[in-house]
Amino acid sequence: MSLQVIERIFELFHQRGTEQYGSEAVTQLQHAIQAAILAQREQAESHLVAAALLHDVGHILGNSPLPDHESQNFDDHHENRAYPWLLEHFGKAVADPVRLHVAAKRYLCTVEPEYAAKLSPTSLKSYFDQGGPMSVTEQIAFEQEEFYSQALRLRRWDDRAKDPSVELPSIESFGDLLRGITTA
Repeated sequence: MSLQVIERIFELFHQRGTEQYGSEAVTQLQHAIQAAILAQREQAESHLVAAALLHDVGHILGNSPLPDHESQNFDDHHENRAYPWLLEHFGKAVADPVRLHVAAKRYLCTVEPEYAAKLSPTSLKSYFDQGGPMSVTEQIAFEQEEFYSQALRLRRWDDRAKDPSVELPSIESFGDLLRGITTA
């Protein structure tokens, strides 16, 4: 079963990973691999590297086209779409940081107001589409999540993983890592 899940991931990224998201300079595939590489460079544990690789898989799990212009709504709830699938196949240590990475952006922009200035135009637009600043109640709830600190790390890699000039390995180069943590 684990081989089927990993093959499905590779298939999804090959089928839909070449799509752009808003005005981002990288494709979904480039973005995913860059985020995973950033996690590896910071010597993150394998579950968090996998979460970085798969954090936006919810964008491409369905058949809906990705928004391609900032005038569109960028809140497609991709973190929630991916969550049950990731939880089933990789467990909470992968699924929960992915589920929380949108909330992590809202949290960072709320508690570190200068963080919003670092966001790309598409990420800034999605920040507001996804709810904008957090209330104090939302901040407290986020801080009580078991994987909130991992989600914050993932968020920072997510926001830095947008360089179109970076030379990248193939998605398949993460096969052993994924096989090592799959639960199914």
